[in-house]
Amino acid sequence: MSPKRMPIVALVGRPNVGKSTLFNRLIGERKALVHDKPGMTRDRHYGTAEHVGRPFVVIDTGGYEDTMETPLLSMMREQTLIAIDEADCVVLLTEEAVPNDPIDAEIVAKLRASGKPFFLAVNKADDSKREIQAITDFSVHGLDNVFPISAMHGTGVFELMDDVTANFDEFDESEADDGRIRVAIVGRQNAGKSTLVNRLLGENRMIASDLAGTTRDSIDTEVTVDGRDFLIIDTAGIRRRGKIERGAEKLSVHSAFGAIDRCDVALLLIDAREGVAAQDQHIAGHLVEAGKACVIVLNKWDIVQDRENYGEHIRKVRQEFGFLKWAPIITISAKTGQRAWKLWALINHCSEQFNRQFATSELNVILKKAVAHLSPPVTGPRELKMKYVAQTGSRPPRLTFFVNDPKMLHFSYERYLQNQFHAQLKLDGTPVRFSFKRKAEEKNWLHENRRNDRRRPGDDADTTPVLLGPDEDYEAEWYQEDEETT
Repeated sequence: MSPKRMPIVALVGRPNVGKSTLFNRLIGERKALVHDKPGMTRDRHYGTAEHVGRPFVVIDTGGYEDTMETPLLSMMREQTLIAIDEADCVVLLTEEAVPNDPIDAEIVAKLRASGKPFFLAVNKADDSKREIQAITDFSVHGLDNVFPISAMHGTGVFELMDDVTANFDEFDESEADDGRIRVAIVGRQNAGKSTLVNRLLGENRMIASDLAGTTRDSIDTEVTVDGRDFLIIDTAGIRRRGKIERGAEKLSVHSAFGAIDRCDVALLLIDAREGVAAQDQHIAGHLVEAGKACVIVLNKWDIVQDRENYGEHIRKVRQEFGFLKWAPIITISAKTGQRAWKLWALINHCSEQFNRQFATSELNVILKKAVAHLSPPVTGPRELKMKYVAQTGSRPPRLTFFVNDPKMLHFSYERYLQNQFHAQLKLDGTPVRFSFKRKAEEKNWLHENRRNDRRRPGDDADTTPVLLGPDEDYEAEWYQEDEETT
């Protein structure tokens, strides 16, 4: 086990024995979906946990089934076996009420063959009588230690994790790279999100099926590409609110929106055959509200009938996403790999834009040009005065304008300023937050922040105006090349 990474613990077992409940208890948050219906977890699900100062990665898995009746059950079984192979040690979770299940015996045999250290935890042993019964009943597996626990109430979990983590190598958390770019893949059901994750990772990490709704949870996977660390978050498909079923699916949709809130860059996946639907616009609206960098990805491009009319497809998408003019658009096929490799460059670019910092002098040169090109509209006897602009935040960039009276600002002029700053700063892939304050508040801000900006007026500023008309919108561009599939 390398000291450069945290140890990995896999939770395996039959469906509905409490693996996700134990996973949530270990990581200290409700990240995995927990429901009475068996099979809620279908993929591998990762989280970070700690026990008495020893950090580790824990993997929640789908239920291991003996039957191979359906492709989905077969894939869930495969995901469990991959998790066992990936882990440093394994916790086999079973339940007190089923002591002699042949599936448990089969998993024990596979764990013994793997050579990995593993521990048997008997869940739902909620009192001392059940604990004694569990130890007696499960001794048939010939294991030295059987741990009766209650994942729901925490009983016995501390003692279990004491033994699980006892032989972990020392891990220096300061060596862990926390500079990852968090990428959420979002969209409607059956848009190809899990297929795209597998394409980006180069392995069948996620269960991909033609059946809509295969992914129920937000799945985190770490990957390094060209020396950059990424956290790829595959999310459940988001249906129209009126179509969302209560219970499991409602939890899935909540998890998908939560994934958007914690990402840096979102890949908004659209089925290119169907075009932009109202639900795609709803998801995009949530991305804008959350202030996330975004790439619009038209998937399944290889089976679009009239794909030679590329320009018309892009025009229609731009028209439907009028509030995402700054987001680049790319056409891909996650299934064949057509242009999918270009997404890494786009993700990197959008992340850089998302984190950009600007000199105050540069921003004010742009403001001066914009006001000279088109003055603020006059309403009544007073005129709006744009005195100063400064960057007051990032992720995404936030620009604060100091004016004589913010109430005099018309929404059309704010849109005009947004377009000018997007164009002159060459900002694409990320939104920009605008706020307007009275000029009296400027003095306090200048006093606190001027020492942080040592660049002279005009430094880094583009002296060539890229001014748009009052009715023009800045549009991000992304070029298409040939029909490459590798």
